[in-house]
Amino acid sequence: MGLFITLEGPDGSGKSTQIRRLAERLGSLGIQVHTTREPGGTPISDQIRAMLLDPENSSMVAKTEMLLYAASRAQHVAEVIRPNLAAGRVILCDRYIDASLAYQATGLGIPLEQVRQINEHATDGLWPTRTYLIDVPSELGLQRAASGRGKQLDRIEQRDLDYHRRVREQFLQIASQESERIVVIDGTQSIDAVTEAIWQDIRQFL
Repeated sequence: MGLFITLEGPDGSGKSTQIRRLAERLGSLGIQVHTTREPGGTPISDQIRAMLLDPENSSMVAKTEMLLYAASRAQHVAEVIRPNLAAGRVILCDRYIDASLAYQATGLGIPLEQVRQINEHATDGLWPTRTYLIDVPSELGLQRAASGRGKQLDRIEQRDLDYHRRVREQFLQIASQESERIVVIDGTQSIDAVTEAIWQDIRQFL
């Protein structure tokens, strides 16, 4: 079996950059790596992603959002994650179930256990071996998202600061409750420092 690693964090935390760097370093060691993201990762999941993030879909209710994320994840796990794990590859995934617990449960007020149960069903109970939570203050993350994209913020990013603060607080709470799986990384450090902090931990699994 391969190794399933996820990166989580508030918007603008730098997850995509770190996944790219980790993939390059692992690849340089001759390790087979598959990078992916959520929502998305498959043609069907990417179509769901477009619906979820489109600012035009402002009327989408919380329950619909939660179920669409779970549907995208079910397809992603079946089509991409499990086959790559079975092939012995390292999976680096940008967001997973923890994101739904933060963004849809705490962020939107859906009962946490309901979100957890639906996603357990969608994934047949598949959880990552290790999760790196890149933590940044909500204000900084949103500034980075706005300045780094050079485009309009997506539907989720456009929500108010209080929402994003709730999301961050839930990420940190999950990390404190699941410290054996989740490692919190200070995302206000330099990009190189964040990469090195993750690398020093990930080496134990190689």
